[in-house]
Amino acid sequence: MSPPVSRKLASRIAAPLFALLAAACSQPSAPPGQRVDTHVWPAPSSEPAAPSPPLVAAARAQVGVVRLYDPAYVPLSYPGGDVAPDRGVCTDVVIRALRLQGLDLQRSVHEDMRANFAAYPSLWRATSTDRSIDHRRVPNLRRWFERQGWSLPVSANAGDYRAGDVVTWDLGRGQTHIGIVSDRRSWDRKRPLILHNIARGTREEDVLFAYEITGRYRPSLPASATASR
Repeated sequence: MSPPVSRKLASRIAAPLFALLAAACSQPSAPPGQRVDTHVWPAPSSEPAAPSPPLVAAARAQVGVVRLYDPAYVPLSYPGGDVAPDRGVCTDVVIRALRLQGLDLQRSVHEDMRANFAAYPSLWRATSTDRSIDHRRVPNLRRWFERQGWSLPVSANAGDYRAGDVVTWDLGRGQTHIGIVSDRRSWDRKRPLILHNIARGTREEDVLFAYEITGRYRPSLPASATASR
């Protein structure tokens, strides 16, 4: 396996892709033309020695199933609503993985936003909650995570990122992203891989430091879910 390309070269490669790819994790209903950098570092690594944490395993189970990045707005049932299983955006990776642990972000975010609407970002000129999309926007998830006390300091040290942590990034040009830290490592064993969906379906890739990190969160799952595992 060849070593990763330099960040300088990566930025040159990535620039043309901004004009070709659309990805708006912060707003699944975004109009055509929004762009995202899809450059990734090489990803192969050895299997972890111990069983994967449940949240990581739930996210990895989406690899090969969620094959499409689809930012279309879709009216969802409530609670437990979801888009078609073969598609979604970056937030759906986290939503689906946490739902299998007993936490329905659709319901949790909606209930908190309904009671504390002014505490959430006003980036979409919304005047009321929307149970179909509020939980699928990265800024809303960040705020909800903060309000649960999940926030940890952003770090440039790969060793600070534990399998199952949730990380958010700024991709530039107003685009945000979110993913789950894996228990598998990069080709050189220096960085944990990330389970995420960035324009090509759910994948497990070496992208922890490929973008500007804006948040690090350690989920505290419901006792009923963790006790059963």
